[in-house]
Amino acid sequence: MRHHRARRLAATLPATALAASLLTGGTLGTGTAAAGTTATVTADRLAGQARVTKELRALEASFRGRIGAYAIDTGTGRTVSYRGGERFPLLSTFKAPACAAALHQARTSEPGLMDKVVKWTKAELKPNSPTTGKHLKDGLSVARLCEATITLSDNTAGNMVLKQIGGPAGLTRYFRSLKDPISRLDRWETELNDWSPKEKRDITTPAAISRDLRLLTTGDALHAEDRARLNRWLRANETGGERIRAGLPKTWTIGDKTGSNDAIGGGNDIAVIWPGKKAAPIIMAVYTTRSVPAIDNKVIAKTATVLARGLGKL
Repeated sequence: MRHHRARRLAATLPATALAASLLTGGTLGTGTAAAGTTATVTADRLAGQARVTKELRALEASFRGRIGAYAIDTGTGRTVSYRGGERFPLLSTFKAPACAAALHQARTSEPGLMDKVVKWTKAELKPNSPTTGKHLKDGLSVARLCEATITLSDNTAGNMVLKQIGGPAGLTRYFRSLKDPISRLDRWETELNDWSPKEKRDITTPAAISRDLRLLTTGDALHAEDRARLNRWLRANETGGERIRAGLPKTWTIGDKTGSNDAIGGGNDIAVIWPGKKAAPIIMAVYTTRSVPAIDNKVIAKTATVLARGLGKL
């Protein structure tokens, strides 16, 4: 119903500047042509959001769980959302902002941090530690730990990076420095994966993490060299091939960080996307949970397709 209403708005609103002003919440312009263009663009955005809501509601029903999604066209500021303000478990998506925090700390207060060699004990090794498991004796630099944290979601590496920035509380402080009042990390790997819908720890919202990722990958929250480094790690990620990447054209350049917990059907993915050399990047976040103990990567991929279509990119 909203979709058809938005289409009717596009057809009727350009006729008057007053209609455009009321729809956009602005003031009357001096030319009806400009007002008509504004109203048409606004109506297109309404139609895109209506389409996203309709399609993700249907996908969610078949998924039998909960989908949280948010996307930003950084060129126009246009956004589309579905449960964008609801809380979801961060899971391993925390690892991207944790490495950003380490880069920022090295740049602003601890020179040499990224070259610092960190070691860990056998007792500190966590499951899914493909890189750190091979370097128990010699350790790794913080830069190498960040690379393993993002590209392979190495859990021990994630904890070692957290140690450099003040632990889970340090990452929460970094979220606040990004003007994010919602996202928070309270526990380490792998305890942070122990999550239920009543849990208030270790959470984010699709909208909040999308805004954070935008600042970190396309904004000025990091020094240009550090931003480029973070983006290289994200583009080199090896865990997201069946998620957001699978729902978008293969010609697009995509950097992402996944999070997973089979027990709660938790499959997450946050991404920075370059549709083309001249196109502005897109920021996207997809979070899913359900009572069935299984992640459905196809749902995440389909959600990415719906979001890109809602932004008018497909």
